[in-house]
Amino acid sequence: MSKEEFPHEKDLKDEVTPDKAPKKDPKAAPKEEVKENPVENYEKEIAELTARNKDLEDKYLRSEAEIQNMQARYAKERAQLIKYESQSLAKEVLPAMDNLERALAVKADDEAAKQLQKGVQMTLDSLVKSMKDQGITEIKAEGKTFDPSLHQAVQTVAAENDEQKDRVVKVLQKGYQYKDRTLRPAMVVVAQ
Repeated sequence: MSKEEFPHEKDLKDEVTPDKAPKKDPKAAPKEEVKENPVENYEKEIAELTARNKDLEDKYLRSEAEIQNMQARYAKERAQLIKYESQSLAKEVLPAMDNLERALAVKADDEAAKQLQKGVQMTLDSLVKSMKDQGITEIKAEGKTFDPSLHQAVQTVAAENDEQKDRVVKVLQKGYQYKDRTLRPAMVVVAQ
């Protein structure tokens, strides 16, 4: 067979084979194709995710602390409300107790008035006992040193001696405390 019978052989001879391929010059500048290093990309992504994780963890811890603070505040407020739950009722009852004491201060002449006074005294005693059971106590003022947190000076008088200075000499209206709070200061006369 002649060469003409196999025309594709000529084509194959002209083709470039690996040993005939043009050699690259190692000193020649690399082409503009810069491939990103996948390891660097992963490291960058890991750093970003780590920073984000730390930020989210910090926010979580702050939120957790805020929730605990709110719960503690709520518990404290609730304890205060429970501790002083009778305070408003006591303030409302005090004027009635004052009126009962004033009624007892009036001298009874006949037997009917004496019986009425006895009933008023029993009512007052019952109220005083109930108040004590709830933690409401009378502020003992007469003869004590004047304390503006417990006493309200409505009048002053000259002191008979140095021992009486700044002392309560007379109570005009009783004062009351509820646990550690002053419900109503005692209205007093103070020696100066």
